[in-house]
Amino acid sequence: MTSDARFIRADRTQTQWDFVDLEALVPSDHRARIVVSFVESLDLSRLYEAIKAREGEPGRPPPDPAVLLALWLYATIEGVGSARQLERLARHDPAYRWIAGGVPLNYHGLADFRVAHVEVLDRLLTESVTALIAEGVVSLAEIAVDGTKVRANASRESFKSGSRLDRIEAAVERRLAALKAETESDPEASSRRKRAAQERGSREVKESAARARAALERMRAEKAKREKTHAKDEAKKSEPKVSLSDPQARSMRFPDGAIRPAYNAQIAVVPRPGIIVAVEMTDRRNDAGLAMPMVDQLVKRYGKAPQTLLIDTRYATAEDIATLSEHAAGPVKVYTPPPSDRQDVKPETLVRRTRERAREPDSVKEWRSRMATQAGTDVYARRKLIERINANLKNHGFGFIPVRGLIKAAAVALWHALANNLLAAHRLRGRPT
Repeated sequence: MTSDARFIRADRTQTQWDFVDLEALVPSDHRARIVVSFVESLDLSRLYEAIKAREGEPGRPPPDPAVLLALWLYATIEGVGSARQLERLARHDPAYRWIAGGVPLNYHGLADFRVAHVEVLDRLLTESVTALIAEGVVSLAEIAVDGTKVRANASRESFKSGSRLDRIEAAVERRLAALKAETESDPEASSRRKRAAQERGSREVKESAARARAALERMRAEKAKREKTHAKDEAKKSEPKVSLSDPQARSMRFPDGAIRPAYNAQIAVVPRPGIIVAVEMTDRRNDAGLAMPMVDQLVKRYGKAPQTLLIDTRYATAEDIATLSEHAAGPVKVYTPPPSDRQDVKPETLVRRTRERAREPDSVKEWRSRMATQAGTDVYARRKLIERINANLKNHGFGFIPVRGLIKAAAVALWHALANNLLAAHRLRGRPT
């Protein structure tokens, strides 16, 4: 270089000591501070009781559960769903570094924590909503319920029929027998280690096949039960298949028409403020009959039933509507459009339908009457607000469940519910987010 210009050259071989003021990394109105403030208000005694390391005893202490909780809540708000990515952010991103506060982390521990405390997360959801009710910023008088399909961590190719499972299990048994015979005939250590690894792999496949077999038997039992009342419809369906990767996932049709491995997430929301009050992960392909279980869950959580329930068509049967109107925890008035009647039917069918309607309970007749009014239509229109919540959840990563199994999927759903409510509650209290 011939230029006589003066400049400072990079020296990438030098050793540096950086002094960082963590408190100065994050502005006073940053979302990370909102998250930490929320976590500090929670009762986390159950998480601390689960820690095995004790004062005066040997063993390495784990990270503070409050730090892990705050990290995952903030990550969920930011749309981060990977434990590896969260570990990197906790080292390099100012907001995550501030939350971590120098606590050593690794992605294994982060991943385990996300799914290890479903009961605690569920209790935190109930307690945080109860606090909002006590403050008077939220009421359970009107609740909207909706289901949304979320992708499971399984491929379509992982779904196997019963006959295919038979062949897989038979092949694994043959492989295990062959490995056992080789181990007995060849005592050489390196070969034994290699075969032991192969045997572990084969046993894992065998265990996966056993879980898939159990799930398949449950599906067959459900199909047999449905055949008693819907024989023609069930006859048109193909043989049930189950995923080896995630036996609890089901093939479900999405709004775009594609069929994908998925779960059906049931979400109950206070519509206008957008507070999630209950969640339930299911393997149901449709929402029929799920209104009653959700109301029962609300009663279990909060000791009361909603006065008004906004649900989509076919969520509840006429029998469900009648039962809800006389619920032990208080009468529930259902707002849902009646299913459209087929018109291309025989005259005698129309006569029979009219007679059946005349014999319906008064509560069902009242439901049909109020849904025929403009006032009823206006009340039901508020149900659409829950679709905004579902869209917001998916925009923050809830469209795909990175873990496997209903229980772990429920943990992910609860993280999203808590994160959603954290920001919604902050807005309700008149504070900027």
